[in-house]
Amino acid sequence: MFTFLLYGNTLGHQYAQDDAIVITDNMFTQDGVSGISGHLTNDTFYGFFKKEGKAKLVSGGRYRPLTPIMFCLEYEAFGLNPFVSHLINILMYWVLCIAIFSLLALLFAQSKSIDQPTSLALIITLLFLAHPVHTEAVANIKGRDEIMAMLGAVLAFWASIKYFDTGSFKYVALGTLSIFFGLLSKENTITFLAVIPLGLFHFRVLFNKKNILPVAGIVVGILVFLVIRTSILGFDLGGKPMELMNNPFLAWNGSSYDQFSFSEKAGNILICLGQYLRLMAWPSALIHDYYPRSIGIVSLTDWKAILSLLIHILMLIAIVLYWKKNTLVSFGIAYYFVTLSIVSNIVFPIGTNMSERFLFMPSLGLLIALVGGLKSLDRKVMTIVVACLFLGFSIRTITRNPVWYDDFTLFTTDVRQGTRSAKLLNAAGGVIITKYVSEPDSPAKSKALKEAIGYLNQALEIHPTYKNPFLLLGNGYYYLKDYDNAIASYEAALRLDPDFKDAMTNLPIVLRDAARHYGEKEQNVQKALTYLKQSIQLSPDDIETMRLLGISYGITGDHANAIKYFKKVADKSPSNASAFVNLGIAYKNAGDQENARIQFEQAVSIDPAALNHMQQNQ
Repeated sequence: MFTFLLYGNTLGHQYAQDDAIVITDNMFTQDGVSGISGHLTNDTFYGFFKKEGKAKLVSGGRYRPLTPIMFCLEYEAFGLNPFVSHLINILMYWVLCIAIFSLLALLFAQSKSIDQPTSLALIITLLFLAHPVHTEAVANIKGRDEIMAMLGAVLAFWASIKYFDTGSFKYVALGTLSIFFGLLSKENTITFLAVIPLGLFHFRVLFNKKNILPVAGIVVGILVFLVIRTSILGFDLGGKPMELMNNPFLAWNGSSYDQFSFSEKAGNILICLGQYLRLMAWPSALIHDYYPRSIGIVSLTDWKAILSLLIHILMLIAIVLYWKKNTLVSFGIAYYFVTLSIVSNIVFPIGTNMSERFLFMPSLGLLIALVGGLKSLDRKVMTIVVACLFLGFSIRTITRNPVWYDDFTLFTTDVRQGTRSAKLLNAAGGVIITKYVSEPDSPAKSKALKEAIGYLNQALEIHPTYKNPFLLLGNGYYYLKDYDNAIASYEAALRLDPDFKDAMTNLPIVLRDAARHYGEKEQNVQKALTYLKQSIQLSPDDIETMRLLGISYGITGDHANAIKYFKKVADKSPSNASAFVNLGIAYKNAGDQENARIQFEQAVSIDPAALNHMQQNQ
């Protein structure tokens, strides 16, 4: 009931954020059932980029075929239907919470220090269910990989405890399969190789031969996954790409990017770890994007980094101090550290600073520790505190979900929180331009486009070699009819990437339209010719550019070039009467009356009214 109460308002949502990567723009998903083999045999991003090399832009590559396979099945049965996908996300979150409750109730059942273990398990599960930091995983369809990964991990944990309690080998098999399918959803499931022994040590027996077999089964599941992953992606632990959107630990020196110093990298990581704790304790200001420079460049001497370091040291000490005194606190904090480690940038680079979805699995640990601390309070006080937390979390979750309605709502809402994320600023500028491109010219449209241009310029201040904002700036200036700035923006994009297809496509069109503007509106024929010459070099077969060149050369008295380009237009448009009329006029202005007559006759043979139209226009 609570699951649907909290997330039912997402059922009318559209696709958003990374849904394009795995669903709407993924060639394998769009093939339905027949695309499953593509997901199984390629990097997860390959179906989106459709190009070798680009799929592994993210350090280490990604192999997560399980949820894309689910999307293939959904597409086969229902087509592109976001309602169905959102419904399945809610249902899988519901199943996950049942699994978490079952695990915790089983885990706590034999602990002598825990009174009413089932009630504590229920409280922890309800707080997990309601916590707003999970909205990204549930409200965004692509976030299902987080849900399925944790479901596999939790089932493997539950199966391991069941084996310890019953000795039935079927639970070892279940644990092996569960961890394997969790890994097929997302690689951070691997952290349960440490979490499960920690759970056995805390809540069963510290050293017992019964611990060996379930952990061995988990190891087998992990090894099978790693063999498959390596056979598909190769062996790559992740390098250090020199592109800011794939490596947040880079600093601009005025002409290029340099790697962070040790102090800067450590300071950045500590700030992010502190942010995670803030999000868990006070999830008021939520944002879907923490790319550079949402977290600024700081060093180990920054007070926030020092404070974060001290807090985390105290948390590590608490694991030891509360090992026997309060197993919930000790295990919860240990679980948090283990599951967060793989997405912390400490073990290996993850390509961004941090993300709320990275808290999805670790958050359970802090909630276990929180409830472990609260259980020492008077029962009525504890009930009031838990009720207030649950109510506050629930309200924030319900109010956060609508932001995930679609890209426009998500990007334009989050960007107004004053983010310094170049990626989000670029995305917000892009969706605003896309929304208003088809709108008629108006003060509102002009205002929106200028707002978008402001976001894009901020993105470039943060990341001077970010080519996408230059492309979008070109589009924005073009729709504002600021042709010179549009041209400069496209040229800047092409300086960064001479093969940038979209910029190469747009630039000649804008040069052509700029020439028309300067020729027709400002009577600046020489500037029009300059732009037309550049346009025809980039797009030599564009008929409209040829026609405008013919007109411009005719106006300047260069009849030979006017004839040259009008003849090209006529050759490419043999059924276009006006092409032959223009060519005839060019010949006439050049003093060649015979060729002029031939072209006019050709025009009349195509359209008897062609010359009348010409005379009326004149």
